[in-house]
Amino acid sequence: MRILGIDPGYGITGFSLIDADRGKQVLLRCGAITTPAHTDFSARLEMIYNDMQALLEMAKPEAVAIEELFFGQNVTTGIGVAQSRGVILLAIRQAGIPVYSYKPSQVKQAVVGYGNATKHQVMDMTRRLLQLEAMPKPDDAADAIAIALCHARSSTSLLTRINRD
Repeated sequence: MRILGIDPGYGITGFSLIDADRGKQVLLRCGAITTPAHTDFSARLEMIYNDMQALLEMAKPEAVAIEELFFGQNVTTGIGVAQSRGVILLAIRQAGIPVYSYKPSQVKQAVVGYGNATKHQVMDMTRRLLQLEAMPKPDDAADAIAIALCHARSSTSLLTRINRD
């Protein structure tokens, strides 16, 4: 299964593309969609939408895994990220690709085995699972890899296969 992982943002949206087959995952590519600061916000959303459409066309994923939003201290930033996530979801929907949302704690649980793992623990385990020499940059791309791995591990579990039958 080819999975596109997305870590939504309006300044930087991380993405990763992995192939998952029988418990083995391979990183095909990763990177980030960026928008320039001090640009009109609606123009930034349009850039994200257009770049996401191009990414979906190029990657041809069978599924997209995206992180759910967590509103921490800065609600204003969270609203912007929510709007970015909205245009990303629209592009995915228009492409007809199934989308799956995961909470940060679900990503940590799937990758590390502990829902309160630190960012460093998630990155280290991601690097180990994919046998990478170093974690890709920026951190948003690394986060997108963990999100894709979360879906790979969730969608190929025995329980998921039993529930499909």
